[in-house]
Amino acid sequence: MASARARSQNDDLKVLESRVEELIERVRRLQHENESLRSRHDVLSEKHVKLAEKTRIARERIESMIGRLKALERT
Repeated sequence: MASARARSQNDDLKVLESRVEELIERVRRLQHENESLRSRHDVLSEKHVKLAEKTRIARERIESMIGRLKALERT
């Protein structure tokens, strides 16, 4: 009886150990994915800032052109 109980506990420990190893591996994968996503976010944020600046410059140039056209219409 004691031997069967010890075997059962040993099996339970092996199952638990296996699950813990799976969790550790999952955490590692998630950490890697998180790092990758943070890096991608940083790149996209930089692109967004640059695009916003280009848009601002384009808007100013268009507004300037419209102003010049309106001035030409008045003359």
